[in-house]
Amino acid sequence: MDPYAHFIGEIEAALKAMQAAGELPQPLDFSAITAEPPRDPAHGDIATNAAMVLAKPAARKPRDIAEALLDRLKAIPDVVEGAVAGPGFINLKLRDGFWRERLRDCLKAGLAYGDSRMGAGQKVNVEYVSANPTGPLTVAHARGAVVGDALANLLLKAGYDVTKEYYINDAGAQVDKFGRSTYLRYREALGERIAEIPAGLYPGEYLKEVGAAIATRDGARWIDKPEADWLPEFRSFAIDTLMTSIKSDLELLGVRIDVYSSERALVDAGAVDRAFEELSRQGLIYLGRLDPPKGKMPDDWEDREQTLFRATRFGDEVDRPLKKSDGGWTYFANDIAYHYDKFRRGFADMIDVWGADHGGYVKRMKAAVNAITAGKGELDVKLCQLVRVMRNGELVRMSKRAGTFETLRDLLDEVGPDVVRFTMLTRKNDAPFDFDLVKATEQSRDNPVWYVQYGHARSRSVMRQAIAAGLSVEGLDGVPLDRLGDPGELDLVRLIAQWPRQIEAAASAHEPHRIAFYLYDLAAAFHAHWNRGRDEPSLRFVVEGDPELSRARLALVQAVGFVIGSGLKVFGVTPVDEMR
Repeated sequence: MDPYAHFIGEIEAALKAMQAAGELPQPLDFSAITAEPPRDPAHGDIATNAAMVLAKPAARKPRDIAEALLDRLKAIPDVVEGAVAGPGFINLKLRDGFWRERLRDCLKAGLAYGDSRMGAGQKVNVEYVSANPTGPLTVAHARGAVVGDALANLLLKAGYDVTKEYYINDAGAQVDKFGRSTYLRYREALGERIAEIPAGLYPGEYLKEVGAAIATRDGARWIDKPEADWLPEFRSFAIDTLMTSIKSDLELLGVRIDVYSSERALVDAGAVDRAFEELSRQGLIYLGRLDPPKGKMPDDWEDREQTLFRATRFGDEVDRPLKKSDGGWTYFANDIAYHYDKFRRGFADMIDVWGADHGGYVKRMKAAVNAITAGKGELDVKLCQLVRVMRNGELVRMSKRAGTFETLRDLLDEVGPDVVRFTMLTRKNDAPFDFDLVKATEQSRDNPVWYVQYGHARSRSVMRQAIAAGLSVEGLDGVPLDRLGDPGELDLVRLIAQWPRQIEAAASAHEPHRIAFYLYDLAAAFHAHWNRGRDEPSLRFVVEGDPELSRARLALVQAVGFVIGSGLKVFGVTPVDEMR
């Protein structure tokens, strides 16, 4: 049971009783009513804003509603105290036994504790990474991969039917340049001296291996052929090679994608034509001219009649071109087609995880999704700010092989996937992030990865100590819990009971970083209580000569381990049983 959701139900029942008694008008919207832990634990266990929310529509003073509501809430057997605070907030104190039963809920569910039906099986498409297949994955891609993967796992735990997707940008001018860059490395592999890679092509040394592979396979077959003959082959071979490398890196990071969608395949299958026809059917395509960007005249600006999408009708600043001067589709047109394809596959809810450099693209893409789905589809875009790799505060250059960027593989080799995943989730996705290689691996409470993992390892260690002392650690979900009465124990129980609420809140907001903050707080409370036992033997988890109390406390320890393990599973991080 989520105790906070349970009490929203109790509050709504009390409000309906007040309506039936003529104390409140009908109808009233209860959807904005909350029940949550007070900011100050001294104020009680649950705070509600019900009176504040209903005051205006009910035409009543908030304190008048609050006092009448509190009288009814005090009649609930689990409520032992209540008070109206400030302009009309209600704070409730619950009996300790209520919280002990929530501990039993956790023990019975195990790692499934916190699983929610909130999503009700609703289909959600989470697209992330989607790096151009023109080079190795970078540290910046790693952040998007981790955020997208954790968000998908979070939504799965919250009851959604989630598909993880990667969009391969394998069409357009960039991949043609990639094919030409590979051709240069192919000629180099055959002994030709390449003095300098021309501007606009890809200089990374990783392409030497790709060019050499073609040279080994085909020899000099392509040397005297026209570009029209060799470009499709070199482009295709290079993309396939890089995608194999990208998939390998993602596998090392623990990211397993369900669907890989190809831009080129979509275009070749007529998806852009279908999207264009749908927008035309809705009267959203016209021929017109655009003004140059305000405040400047770009050197390449071309004042011409263009095929435009009425993006301004859906909240964008300007209408957007769908065709280039050569008659080909714009990238935007292809992206509209891709999201229309997602919608046609049954995904009305779409989440895209992009790099921060795509921030200016968000409004037009949301407008396009709104238009192409006739308002039935919704797109949420999560922008990930750049990552700087540091060592003791100094910027680190980790790789020359890739050219001008740092690779995900270098980072994984340095610190491992679990550290990368958890560390990347300790900041909100749109906040800049410095990944310090030293801090990410140091053993201190300042390192959230280590501190949370240590919490799980400590819970396992306590269990091993209990077994060594002759205590059974089986069937802890059925032990009497009445002996758990120390304030520190009950604080831990209340924190554990917040886990279902944390899952639903983080899933609703599409913010997996909230889980990192919660896990750190839970680990900190557990470590603090363990340390109290070092100074006061009566507070230890295993109390000599008192197996009943020891088993009750072991139940608490096991629940801590379940919640930390459940949270790490959402993050795709392997819980450890002992620190090394």
